[in-house]
Amino acid sequence: MTSVFIMICGVLIVAKWIAQMALEWLNQQHVQAHANAVPPAFTNTVTPETYAKSVAYTLAKSRFEMIDLTWSAVVLAVTLFSGVLPWFYRVFQQAAGSSAWAGAAFLLAVGVFLSATDLPFEWHAQFHLEEQFGFNTTTAALWWLDRAKGLLVGLALGWPLLVLILKLAGWLGAAWWFWAWVCLAAFQLVMMVVAPVLIMPLFNKFTTLPAGGLRDCLLALGERAGFRARDIQVMDGSKRSRHSNAFFTGLGRFRKIILFDTLVQQLDQDELESVLAHEIGHYKKGHILKTMALSIGGSLPVFYLVAVLAKEEWFLRGFGFAPGDIVPA
Repeated sequence: MTSVFIMICGVLIVAKWIAQMALEWLNQQHVQAHANAVPPAFTNTVTPETYAKSVAYTLAKSRFEMIDLTWSAVVLAVTLFSGVLPWFYRVFQQAAGSSAWAGAAFLLAVGVFLSATDLPFEWHAQFHLEEQFGFNTTTAALWWLDRAKGLLVGLALGWPLLVLILKLAGWLGAAWWFWAWVCLAAFQLVMMVVAPVLIMPLFNKFTTLPAGGLRDCLLALGERAGFRARDIQVMDGSKRSRHSNAFFTGLGRFRKIILFDTLVQQLDQDELESVLAHEIGHYKKGHILKTMALSIGGSLPVFYLVAVLAKEEWFLRGFGFAPGDIVPA
């Protein structure tokens, strides 16, 4: 049973990699098929030189993504099948014990390790690929500071949440997985409100769009579309990239429209109104709530599956762990 299970896991990893590579290849074929002519809809706004640069950038990103996907598949396979996880778990338990706090710390340490394996690719993407096409504006110091902040925020939020989930597994017996899911769902909903207020300002500066024609125009569009926003803010996205974007965040009276400063610099009022109309379309179609519902709903069967597999000796021994411990599962 164990050998068959390990083989199935290996096949699934390979199948996922093949599917991802195939999608990237199909995207490249589509882009290359239209590489020599600017689409008619763009001829008034995009020069042939700009379009050619866009094609080259898209293809370069896709080719790099294929390398990154291959590396990620290799790291996942080595992590799961080399025996490094059970070895690290035994070392970790000897040093930190077997409490819920120690178990949560182990899970976070594994997550940090897996994220660290991708740092060279993130660095190359930012300081070589983005630099090559003139998009990068960040510095090495800011790049590392972002990751340090992200790590600290992840520890501050993720560690107590994982501890709670592990404690629920000890307190509630067979029903732990349902209440763990309830806690995670509540956490995600709270973060929808808290993140724009407390976390996003740790990484970017947000300023209110000055009073004037642009602000009045965008607020009027929101009113006409039934999208009442508390504020319109400009984010200093230019300190990291010349890419531009817009989005809305928050729930209820905390909802805000966010424009990148690069977007405000690059587009005129009518174009900005069109961008905002696109974002309001996401709201009117319920895309944010649907995505959140899918995320929350999708985690329910995952928790149940973990609860079931944690009881199966063949599952834990298949990855080199002793049976009877929820943390490896």
